[in-house]
Order: sequence, then structure tokens, then C-alpha cells
Amino acid sequence: MAKLRIIPLGGLGEVGKNMTAFEFGDDIVVVDCGSIFPRADMLGIDLVIPDITYLERNRERVRAYLITHGHEDHIGATPRTRAGLRHEADLRAHTREAGGA
Repeated sequence: MAKLRIIPLGGLGEVGKNMTAFEFGDDIVVVDCGSIFPRADMLGIDLVIPDITYLERNRERVRAYLITHGHEDHIGATPRTRAGLRHEADLRAHTREAGGA
């Protein structure tokens, strides 16, 4: 039986760069794709994003991106990360219909 692996790619021990890969069998689903703004000592850096090396190595297994909400620390790296992986994984944002609970 396949085991669920939870692979934090960013956002642990800091505010920002939230990104976690959930791996089950041959499938990977990525939750959030955040960024942070650089510290004052990071001259010349415009944006800090999670390390996506694991996803690059396994790009054919990435099935979807799930975004929990629209704050920069959860969506800021989305364009750069998806462009870097160059694949057509599904991208979905959790939405609630008007009047829903």
C-alpha cells in the first residue's frame, strides 16, 4: 500500500514561502506557492521563493496545485514556480459560493 509523504518545501519556521508537496504513490499535489519579500541585507533580490528542486526532479508526477487563499505568502511564487516546472498541472483556488457557509 502506498504511503502518504508530506514534504514541506517552504514556510516552516518563518512567515512566508508557504509550500507543501503531498505525495501518494506516483502522484504529487502541491498546496500553496508563496513568497516573501527579501530582508534588508538581500541587496538585488526582489522576491524569495521556496526551493522547488524536488518538484523539478519529479515534474511529471505533479498533478495539481491547490491554493488555500490569496495572500502573497501563499500565492506569490505561483507564476515563477509554474513557469520553472513547465508543465500543465491543474491550478485551483478554494472558493466559496456567495451565501455559503
